[in-house]
Amino acid sequence: MESEVCDFLCVHEDTVARLKQTLPPEEELMDLADLFKNFADSTRIRMLYLLSESELCVCDISRLLGMSQSAISHQLRILKQSKLVKARRDGRTVFYSLADEHVGTIIGNGMEHVKE
Repeated sequence: MESEVCDFLCVHEDTVARLKQTLPPEEELMDLADLFKNFADSTRIRMLYLLSESELCVCDISRLLGMSQSAISHQLRILKQSKLVKARRDGRTVFYSLADEHVGTIIGNGMEHVKE
């Protein structure tokens, strides 16, 4: 079994120094970790996948996922606070879609990765 540590101490100082300069601030990395936490919930992933295919209202998502509208609304609120989805009102109906193309790219790349 391969070891996860080096067999001897050999720090590559040039690489360490270069990467130290490019490492984002801790706050940005925490924000990135929080973003990815939203993708760790299977309900939210299913919702994001559906929204990557089409703009939908709560009733549509509820029917597609077999969940209550209140459960869907709760998850949408989390996704909206995380700036992953946006809402558009049309009369009495609120339609949801992905916030921007980056979210769709994350979903698409993730699906490609798991299918490999």
